[in-house]
Amino acid sequence: MFLFGHQKTPKEIMREHLRAINKSKREIDRERTQMQQQEKKTIIEIKKCAKQGQIGAAKIMAKDLVRLRNQITKFYNMSTQLQAVGMRIQTLKSTQSMAEAMKGVTRAMMVMNKQMNLPAMQRIMMEFERQGELMDMKEEMMNDTMDDAMEGDNDEEQSEEILSQVLDEIGINLSTQLVDTPSASMASSSSSSTVPTREAEMDSDLQARLDNLKK
Repeated sequence: MFLFGHQKTPKEIMREHLRAINKSKREIDRERTQMQQQEKKTIIEIKKCAKQGQIGAAKIMAKDLVRLRNQITKFYNMSTQLQAVGMRIQTLKSTQSMAEAMKGVTRAMMVMNKQMNLPAMQRIMMEFERQGELMDMKEEMMNDTMDDAMEGDNDEEQSEEILSQVLDEIGINLSTQLVDTPSASMASSSSSSTVPTREAEMDSDLQARLDNLKK
């Protein structure tokens, strides 16, 4: 715990180390580049001294060139090692991030499992299934009722259609028969009413004759 400020998290510490490693690697690469430029200059100087016959100076510069090349190789190795360390730190950082994500997911799953009430869910599912079956039964009953109601109308229409076809085959118009039927019934009723009137007149005439005979 720091005297001032908060304690750094492992993620922040790894980020700082990774930043320091990358900085050191850049500095080493910069130094190596300068050494390679110095190597080229040394080779040019050696060739110049050799052409001028300054063999001693050329030998001294050749030794410097060997040491310079060895130093360049060491800088290559250091840069490679720093790069490997940086890759390891980056891998640890990614692993830490994954661990934190898994930790959060695990907590969320624990909360969900605690809130999940299996008996209540089973009761809900059973009630849902029961209500679904009840709805299916009511729907089936309504369909049967509607089919029965429609069936009577269809039977009546079909019977009228068959009757019309039969009457058409024998040359009788159903609408004409339906119109003529009331008048025929009225004629029969009027004829039936006429017969009792005539009988009454005959009875009264016969009674008058019998009365004359008594006199």
